Amino acid sequence: MENGHNFQEVSNPKYDCLLFDIDDTLYPLNSGMSAHTARNIEEYMLQKLGMEAEKVPELCNSLYKTYGTTMAGLRAIGYDFDYDDFHSSVHGRLPYSLLKPDPVLKGILQSLPCRKLGFTNADTGHAIRVLKRLGLEDCFERIISFDTLNSSDDIRPPDDKNGEEIFDFCEYTRRPDSGMVLPKTPVICKPFDNAFEKAFKLADIDPQRTLFFDDSIRNLMTAKRLGLHTVAVGTSVRSTGVDHALESIHNIREAFPELWEADEKNEIVNYKVAIETTVKA
Repeated sequence: MENGHNFQEVSNPKYDCLLFDIDDTLYPLNSGMSAHTARNIEEYMLQKLGMEAEKVPELCNSLYKTYGTTMAGLRAIGYDFDYDDFHSSVHGRLPYSLLKPDPVLKGILQSLPCRKLGFTNADTGHAIRVLKRLGLEDCFERIISFDTLNSSDDIRPPDDKNGEEIFDFCEYTRRPDSGMVLPKTPVICKPFDNAFEKAFKLADIDPQRTLFFDDSIRNLMTAKRLGLHTVAVGTSVRSTGVDHALESIHNIREAFPELWEADEKNEIVNYKVAIETTVKA
């Protein structure tokens, strides 16, 4: 017996999660925040770790390129320091006034009907301050940060590390074929697989259905290899490991109109607690 109703199968949207880097992605590189961060890191290396001034700039940059963050590299080569003190010295002194509220981006993010998460190598405190300055603190379900990825037990320097000789990283870079073994870091951070894999697990992310936005090509290459759909922000050039490229994060609607097709009403989605708790809307 026919009931007179016609049913149409509704397919699931291609993407159900958007994963965003924060610094130099949610705001432009020319804000100056990145330059201030690099300067603060170099000052920390000089003042807190007692390094030679002429070696600091090269070492800071080389450790960043090798280990994902300079802090991860410093820890790898043998420096013992308090991570909270590092973050306080580097991020706590940043001129956040350089960042201005972005109501356009807020409107775009709130209108998106899918999950939105932040993913940063920085500490949670820094991420919160950035989002508040941009007016985006209620736009994300959760922020995955240094604190999220690294438990105190995992990254605490072992007792027998004290007094161990500092690995000569500058010598290693000058003579890469010398047989010197590059030490590993206990810090989990992008662009390495374990950071992404832990993020997937912590936030229940299906990489095959997730768009990942970042300004770092290294991060995007890892993300692509692990199954994420990748979007380079701040450039119009699609390089290796990049599926899409946006000159500005504001171009999301033009680049991905399908993100809104799953919810034609474009209902506003707010998250009461953007950092530590998950709220499903």
